[in-house]
Amino acid sequence: MESIVTVQSAVTAFADFTEPTSAELDAIEQESPLILAEVDLLDAQIMTLDRPANEVDARRIRRARNRVLAARRNLANGPAAATLPGGAA
Repeated sequence: MESIVTVQSAVTAFADFTEPTSAELDAIEQESPLILAEVDLLDAQIMTLDRPANEVDARRIRRARNRVLAARRNLANGPAAATLPGGAA
């Protein structure tokens, strides 16, 4: 019978590379208003899955969509857009 050994040293050897960098954390922080707005929209849409949407539900979804659009606009037009990598030089 062969013994089974752990490969913890091989797995944990790259642990420093699996953590997000400060630039990645900053990007997540910049995008968090958009992420939260999209979650609110998804919640509003989920609420109408099991029943027909009434006027209040339609208004809730419309407002959530407007918040998503506003968050996308702010993200695209914000000062972070000039500092994010990958843009044209």
